[in-house]
Amino acid sequence: MRHITSWSGALVGLLGWMAVPAIANAAGPAPSPVPGDQAVYQPRHKDPALQEIEKANDARDKAMAEATDKVRETQKARADAAKRDERVLRFDMSKVVKPASLDAFKSAFHFPPQAQFLTGTCWSFSTTSFYESEVFRLTGQKIKLSEIYTVYWEYVEKMRRFVRERGDSLIAEGSESNAFQHLWPVYGIVPAEAYKGVPAADGRHDHSRLIGRLESLASWVEEHDEWDEELVLAMTRAILDRELGPPPASFAWSGATYTPKEFLVKVLRLNMADYVELMSTLSVPFYTRGEYKVPDNWWHSADYHNVPLDAWYAALGQAVGKGYTVAIGGDVSEPGINGFEDAAIIPDFDIPQAAINQSSRELRFDNHTSEDDHGIHLVGIAQTGGHDWFLIKDSGRSARWGKFEGYYFYRDDFVRLKMLTFTVHKQAVPELLGRFN
Repeated sequence: MRHITSWSGALVGLLGWMAVPAIANAAGPAPSPVPGDQAVYQPRHKDPALQEIEKANDARDKAMAEATDKVRETQKARADAAKRDERVLRFDMSKVVKPASLDAFKSAFHFPPQAQFLTGTCWSFSTTSFYESEVFRLTGQKIKLSEIYTVYWEYVEKMRRFVRERGDSLIAEGSESNAFQHLWPVYGIVPAEAYKGVPAADGRHDHSRLIGRLESLASWVEEHDEWDEELVLAMTRAILDRELGPPPASFAWSGATYTPKEFLVKVLRLNMADYVELMSTLSVPFYTRGEYKVPDNWWHSADYHNVPLDAWYAALGQAVGKGYTVAIGGDVSEPGINGFEDAAIIPDFDIPQAAINQSSRELRFDNHTSEDDHGIHLVGIAQTGGHDWFLIKDSGRSARWGKFEGYYFYRDDFVRLKMLTFTVHKQAVPELLGRFN
């Protein structure tokens, strides 16, 4: 028994040694996990009380919006009615003795008036017309020139100065007649057929988007402190090219090819140094040169010859009487100017004619009731009703409301009080210029 038992024990021991792994591998399945929290999507509960409040808010906002719409409709109707009924203070000219027609004037050659439409470039239309008359007077040639070519390069130079002055320079539509004396020697000029400067199919000038984009560019330059002149001028020209079209580098004329500078010198034969500007203000000593202090003199030219009012007016009349024309500018926002009557005078309820003198003129310039509103071309003179009357070629809209489209008749009192500067050939006023050092 002991032997068997010993053998059996040995067998059990052996089997036990061999069976341990088998027993482990043969273990039963793992127990199931204990159920835990489950993530599920459910509709959001909409609290009835909050919904009532929100609904009430929506109703209140809707009622407020409807009330606002009614108010705005009433305001718009009132504004529309006011616009329809808008009135402008005018002067009754029914008793004014004025020239009967254009034929009453002794006038120099000029092309028919051109309309500037929706632009602030009267300075270019009037001065271009002036130089067209000068070309005919000096050479006998009738050559219609491009107004917008000069405008294009004027904007380039405005932006150049804006960059160089780090933003302290005007970016706007206005300018002065003597800008031509700076621009044409650098950029030349082209005939109108070589550069229309108006992409619109109807030929009407509209610079509202152009000036808006240039002003936006100037604001961006200043805001970002970006004073890279080459970069800014490239951006400026991209805007100008899009809005006006790129100006020609050369063009054909009468069987030859010219650059704009060659055209100025060889064809037009204008010497831009021959032209002078005359003003009359107490802010500068008489018979000296000084600055014409208005915003449109954006480059602060101090080349204006300052003379007393009587000398200024006499020089104007003498120049026109001798067959010259002048580019003239001043204020046209007075009751005495009326496009439907084609005339501009100073009514005595403004100031009696006898009281128009150097001081009354200066007062209006100083308090800004006489401002540099508009540039025009003075092309002729007549005497009617005991007054000098000047024939004015005008690119503005109001000059197209009366009988003589594109023209005004300015009486002497209006010129003496409200016109501020003029440009003329120096040979027209030699005695006056002889008094300057």
